[in-house]
Amino acid sequence: MRKGGNNSMNGNPTKKTAGFTIIEVVLVLAIAGLIFLIVFLAVPALQKGTRDTQRRQDIGRMMSQIASYQANNNGQVPQATTTDLNNFKNRYLTANGTEIFRDPLTGQDYNLLVGGGTVPANPSFGDIYYYVGYKCNGESLTTAGAGQRSVAVMTPLERGGLFCQDNK
Repeated sequence: MRKGGNNSMNGNPTKKTAGFTIIEVVLVLAIAGLIFLIVFLAVPALQKGTRDTQRRQDIGRMMSQIASYQANNNGQVPQATTTDLNNFKNRYLTANGTEIFRDPLTGQDYNLLVGGGTVPANPSFGDIYYYVGYKCNGESLTTAGAGQRSVAVMTPLERGGLFCQDNK
């Protein structure tokens, strides 16, 4: 047995160097890449869901303002004309420019469109369809019966489908 701290058989002292092996480095990089991939895929879906939630809230706000309009106008709803809808939007939804009523994806003011009694085939984000005399039936419409005091409002969602809300 030799003295002097030699542990190897050839007589050279054993040195331990600090550091990582290439396999450890590759493993850490692979895990980091997987985490980035998951975040990269999850964030856009989360953003779509957040924008759809905002659209639902905006439709709820519009329905609330329609109820206010009815209270101020002997139970009548805004008529299904472009002029009446724009007046309603300016007076009740944007408060003559002091409130924001914008689509969360486009950043532009919502377009209030008169619905013709049919569900739009290719609706655009930022469009809200307004129907007098109808009520929602899932993503479709049914007539609400006699009278013109019922309204349905519909907008497309990014995750697919349409969101419809009525005042009945």
